[in-house]
Amino acid sequence: MFYKVVVNDHVRVAPAFLGLDIKDAIVKQVKKKYDGFISKDLGIVVDVPGVKDIKEGIIIPGDGAPHYETQFELLVYRPEMQEVVMGRIKDIADFGAFLTIGPIEGMIHVSQTMDDFVSFAKDKVLVGKESKRMLKVGDICKAKIIAVSFKEANNPKLGLTMRQPGLGKLEWADEEAKPKEAKAAPAKGKK
Repeated sequence: MFYKVVVNDHVRVAPAFLGLDIKDAIVKQVKKKYDGFISKDLGIVVDVPGVKDIKEGIIIPGDGAPHYETQFELLVYRPEMQEVVMGRIKDIADFGAFLTIGPIEGMIHVSQTMDDFVSFAKDKVLVGKESKRMLKVGDICKAKIIAVSFKEANNPKLGLTMRQPGLGKLEWADEEAKPKEAKAAPAKGKK
């Protein structure tokens, strides 16, 4: 889920930025520091929409740059359990598929791709034995987050599933939405 959060931090403005308007200089420094920043508590920083407040700067002896207590906004993505996400298949391996979801990638184990026995073809395609459904690189899919791990702080892991109704490749959802044609039973006539 995407959130806009307000952060308070001390921002050091590098001497190279001292010729700029103070707000522009601080925005540049904040973007440089927080762009792509990942933490378990904050999430994945996507953008710095703006600076809200800048206090008077101080200079620390021995450092040729001013430091400003600053309040600014960050746009962050925090993956949440049971969240339904949309993404594009980036890669397929014999053990599953990788789905790009905005600023992060999740993995769908082969057993979670579809409700069928799935085989891996050499041309990076997963195929369902009974359903003949195919999953390939570039397909747009809906998945649900079933595991989130920040064990490696700079590389969070997401586990995904597509084995529930309404999930999977978008074409599959269209197939499920079509009403099943009821086969009319032959009329039994009286003799």
